[in-house]
Amino acid sequence: MKRTAAVLLLLVFSLSFALTLPAQAQRMTPEQNARQSRKAAKKQQKMLKKMNKRQRKAAKRADKAGRKAAKKANRSYRG
Repeated sequence: MKRTAAVLLLLVFSLSFALTLPAQAQRMTPEQNARQSRKAAKKQQKMLKKMNKRQRKAAKRADKAGRKAAKKANRSYRG
């Protein structure tokens, strides 16, 4: 009995939640949609900029390590 009541209650909550989502999506005005799109685009640009910066730093680090290894290799040949 308790299990059926719990399942029934869960079913009612899930249905009520599912019915409220489309109503909110339909109420979005064009201005809100445009604002949300701009916000998402800005977030995407920020993330791209951050990833590009990390990639540049990694390339710079690798280049520096290569120069250091070459310098060390050349030093051993001088001896």
